[in-house]
Amino acid sequence: MIKLLIADNHPIIRKGLELLFSASSNIQVVGSVNDGEAIIDFIKKAPVDIILTEIDLPKLNGLTVLRVLKTEFPSIKTIIFSAQPEEVYAINAIKAGAAGYISKAVNLITINEAILKVNEGDIYLSDELNKELNLGKKINRSGSFYKKLSTREAEVLKLLCVGKKNKEVAKELNVNEKTVSTYKARLMKKLKVTNLVDLVNQAKLATS
Repeated sequence: MIKLLIADNHPIIRKGLELLFSASSNIQVVGSVNDGEAIIDFIKKAPVDIILTEIDLPKLNGLTVLRVLKTEFPSIKTIIFSAQPEEVYAINAIKAGAAGYISKAVNLITINEAILKVNEGDIYLSDELNKELNLGKKINRSGSFYKKLSTREAEVLKLLCVGKKNKEVAKELNVNEKTVSTYKARLMKKLKVTNLVDLVNQAKLATS
């Protein structure tokens, strides 16, 4: 039986997934949490095989959680289950340690298939993204832009876009503020802007 932990800041999604898997013969939901810190707290106390999590989480965002899991809990596999565009965040999520990325628009069968595939040691991405990667094509403007970013740059940009200050970003990523400033400067150069407001606006345009 695969032990599954669900992480999402929307109670209705957590409860819905719990109900969907309640009749499963091979997947058992062992818990559900609403923020990134709670994921770490839970897996320290109870056995978990796979985490199904949103990338946008309070306290610790999904990419930061992936970094912690990769270092401290390498046996636990993580699938990002998000409303955020796959073409924008999937590659960086995989680089950060995720074993799969699925959209919240998919059906239960797809979620189940992803969990089983990841449990067997494979990586799960949509057929569309797999085809694009295999053909070596640019997915689109936003996808090609985000592919140029390192995982850490994408992480910093995401936190800046939700209004985090340098000090808050540094604390969440466990780096100093000077490092955050360096990443911000790199991002501004890549997006060809000179201030934070334009940086955030340009990043949002790239994902629209």
